[in-house]
Formats: sequence, structure tokens, C-alpha cells
Amino acid sequence: MENSSPDRDKSNHKDVLRQLKSAFEKLPHDIFLYLFTSKEQESVFSQATRQVIQSFQEISSRIKYEEHDLSHELAAKWKVEISPTLLMAPDRYSIRWTGAPIGEEGRTFVESLILIGLGKSNLSDQSLKIVKKINSPRKIKVFVSPTCPYCPFQAVNAIKAAIEIPKLVSLEIIDIQCHPELAEKYNAYSVPLTFSNDVLIAQGAQPEELFIASLYTLEEQTVFIPESDAERIETELVIVGGGPAGLTAGIYGARSGLKSVVVEKGALGGQVAMTPVVENYPGFTQVGGKSLVDIMVSHALQYVQIFQGEEVIDIMPGQPMEIITSRRTFVSKAVLLATGATYRKLDVPGESRLAGRGVSYCSTCDGPLFKGKKAVMVGGGNSAVTEALHLSHMGVHVTLIHRRDALRAQEHLVGNLIENKIPILWNTEIKEIRGKERVEALLLFNNRTGETSTFQTSGVFVAIGYEPAVKLAKKIGVALTPEGYIRHDGRHRTNIPGVYSAGDVEGGYKQIVTAAAQGSEAAMTIFEDLIHPYWRNM
Repeated sequence: MENSSPDRDKSNHKDVLRQLKSAFEKLPHDIFLYLFTSKEQESVFSQATRQVIQSFQEISSRIKYEEHDLSHELAAKWKVEISPTLLMAPDRYSIRWTGAPIGEEGRTFVESLILIGLGKSNLSDQSLKIVKKINSPRKIKVFVSPTCPYCPFQAVNAIKAAIEIPKLVSLEIIDIQCHPELAEKYNAYSVPLTFSNDVLIAQGAQPEELFIASLYTLEEQTVFIPESDAERIETELVIVGGGPAGLTAGIYGARSGLKSVVVEKGALGGQVAMTPVVENYPGFTQVGGKSLVDIMVSHALQYVQIFQGEEVIDIMPGQPMEIITSRRTFVSKAVLLATGATYRKLDVPGESRLAGRGVSYCSTCDGPLFKGKKAVMVGGGNSAVTEALHLSHMGVHVTLIHRRDALRAQEHLVGNLIENKIPILWNTEIKEIRGKERVEALLLFNNRTGETSTFQTSGVFVAIGYEPAVKLAKKIGVALTPEGYIRHDGRHRTNIPGVYSAGDVEGGYKQIVTAAAQGSEAAMTIFEDLIHPYWRNM
């Protein structure tokens, strides 16, 4: 993998502009955008929104743009009271954006423009079957942040719903950095957070079908069972998981000659996408986690097709085997489980109840809302220290809480922590997270002195490690280690013929470079095994 150069970046930028221009030229409908701002309250968000829209106007004549003051008659007509507010095709749809489409939300903006220009939702067949059952109004609010890599998925889901049934669905995308007062009102301390008719229907991003199901039932849905007429795709290797292990396996599998696909239910890149800064990946002295993911994804797309936003629901072992997702069925010779790991929780009273209301597992996503406020970071490893530094640099008054008397983090990170004068509470455990509507205080226990105390805070960020994502593995009978990771033979073979594993789900060192290496090893093992199937001798 090579470092990018200014010339290459410039060339890539031109290619993107060319592709966007070509896409917009093919759209059948004009895209009318109305920006409402206040001359008395001009902000950087108003300026940024204006600049983004004008830059797209230069790309396509399809975009029709007007800007008005909040005192304008159109603001009264469409009940716009907040600056900045962007209305998108208000004569056709009820879609408004209170904030600026910058950072990660630039992806949402591009997709929304294309969908509005098409005049189609592009919902999957499974989603359409559910959405047709909605027969009463749905007023959706999606809280997002420009620093959240998961927010675009949920925002685009909502945009699709608003386009598909415009007479029943209205949407407001709310930027918590631009409008913290709205986030306060709804206790939206973790993004993305989705409400419909002022009822919380989702915490976090969802696959499209789960979002539509949640919208229909007005409560969060966690399981989606597709109907039996799903499309069938024949391939040789299905990789479940789009983190470093899965993406690398896709590259190596395809280069070995295997027809390979990657299926990822959430954001590509896994935990890396939410890592503020990566300093130990070869070839990069320092790189943002999301930037590194973008490079990996761009590389993988040269070799494999990626099915994002699909959840693998079941696997039917055999030769061939069937992999059933939320949208289709794959028929494959082998499956690689690169499902990674999920955040480990504190498992204390108040944690689940206040999740998204001050309890967070992603400083990159939710940190900006705590600027100028008190928050704690729980943990003592590299992730905890890195994220504590990230919060401090955002302007959060952060305190590190660690249950031991020494940190496990690398020496230079500890040095940065001390240099930035971030307080540390040693030998301290959280026993309860308190608050009525949002986090207000913690009940702390000093495991050395036995004393308890109360600590006032607005936020709790947790970075105490990860739990392997083995729900699917357990469902199909894959053997696990006593620690709960997937058991394998050293060459990434599980106890089920044709099913393999790689990355954090196997345990060991939780490093990006390690996961990538395991992905390449697993892909080469699969290639060799499909030529000479070891299970024939079993």
C-alpha cells in the first residue's frame, strides 16, 4: 500500500468530480434546495452549507438553489424557525436538514441529491413490502454528527422512506454540533439516534430493512427475517465482515482466482473507522482511522463486490453452502467469518438505560456534544488513552478512570496523557451510572481503600476492550475457545468444513496489521483447500 501524493490526490479528486457530474447529468428531475439562514445569526454552519451547495451547483445544472432569511414568507409557509435549515425539494418531499452537510454527512448529502434527482427511493424489495404497510404519518428525526461514520447509513435510510411515501413520512436530520439545544431536548448524546413521532425507534445505525421495520412498528427491531424469494448469487467465497481482516481477505481471495464477495451489515472498517488517530500502521506515521478505512475499501473494491448494509442471518453448511442475508441468498463453496468484536460494556446499573444519553462507546461520534462539559473515559489501554486525548483536544474536561494502579497503554501515549494534564482516578471502578433523563453522576468505588464516592459528570465514554462477535458462529455450531473466541487450527479452519475465521473474532492481538495479516492467511488457506479439500479425508 503506497502513501498518497498531492498529484495522486488531485487526480482522484478530478475522477470523483467527473463521476459525480456524469451521475447528475443522467438524473430525470431537477433538485430544488432552499437554505434558510439568519442575517443576525450568521454561523460557520450557514457558511459551510452555502459553500457545499454552490460547489455542487458548479457540477450540475440540475441543482436549483435559493437562499432566504428566516423572515421570508417561504420560511413561514414551510414552518422554518431555525438557522441554518436546508429544505430539499419541499414541493415533493418533506426533508429538512438543520445543520451543515459536512464531514461524514457529505456522503448523506450526495446520496440524498441523487435519490431526489431520480425521484426513487431505491429501497430493496424486502423493505418495500414492509413500507407499504405504513398507513399513518411518521415524523422522523435523525440526530447525526459530521464526525460519525455510522450516521450516513441511518440518515439515508430515513431519506429513502421520505421519498418512497412522501404523503406520510417527514424527515428532519439534526446536526448535534450545530444544534446542541435540540440534542439536549431529546437527550441525544450518542449518534445516530432516531425518533419517529417523538418515540425512540433506534440507537445506532441499522440495516435498511431493520430501519423500515422499526419505522413501521414504532419500536426498535433487532431481527429481520427475509421472505423466501430472495435473490440468489453464486460465488466461491463469502466473507462476513468488512473490517481489515475481511477487506484484506477479499483482495487476496480474488487475486488467488476465487470469486469473492464481502458482506457487511454496518460501517466498513469496523472499529478502525471510529479510531481518531492510527499511529502504528506501516507506511503511515499518523493517519485518521476513517482515512485508513477509505484507502482499504478503495483497494478492495478493485477486486471484490461489497454488499454493505446486509446482515448475514444464517448459514447452511454443506457443499455448496447457503448464506442467507437480510436481502438475498448466496451459494458458496466457503465462508470466512471476519465478524470482529463489539464494545465490552461495564454491566453496571444505569448503563443500558442511559445509553445514548451520556453513555457512549465512540468519542469520535459523540465527543463534540460534550465540549466544555465534564466527562470520563473508562479504561487503561491504548484505546482509552487515545480517546481521552481526543476528547481533551475537543475541549472536553475529561478524567480517566482506571481500575488498576498502572496503565496498559503504550509509553508514548501515557506521556501525552501526562503532558496534557488529564486527571486519572486510579484503582477506581464505576458501580452505578446515575441520572433521570441523562447522565448526571457516577457512584465510584476505590478497590484499594474500599471507599465509595459520587462523581458529577455529563458523559461516560467506555473503552475497556471488546467482546468477540460470535453470535452467527454459535448459531451454526462453530466451536469456541474458553474465552469465547472462534477456535481454529492455526490455518484459520474451524470445526465445520468450509467455514473459516480471521481477525479479532479469533482473539490474540487486537491490531489492525494483525487482522489484515490473518485475512490474507485465511484467503490463501481457502484457495488451497478448495483445490485439495481437506474434509474429503475426514
